[in-house]
Amino acid sequence: MTQDLTFPSCQKCDVGLLLPLSDYGRDGATIRYKAWVCSSPDCGFNIRIDNGEITFGRAIGQSYK
Repeated sequence: MTQDLTFPSCQKCDVGLLLPLSDYGRDGATIRYKAWVCSSPDCGFNIRIDNGEITFGRAIGQSYK
């Protein structure tokens, strides 16, 4: 079965799409859609949930954990 996925357009640049990212919590539970990032490398817009707070626009970098 094929599932069509559509993603919202980025409201900042109107070029890229907002792509969902998931993560794992402290106890190993999956956190679906913890962050959304713009697919356009020139834009870099992101929105995420950290400890129940919504943050957006923070610089995106590689994690070395």
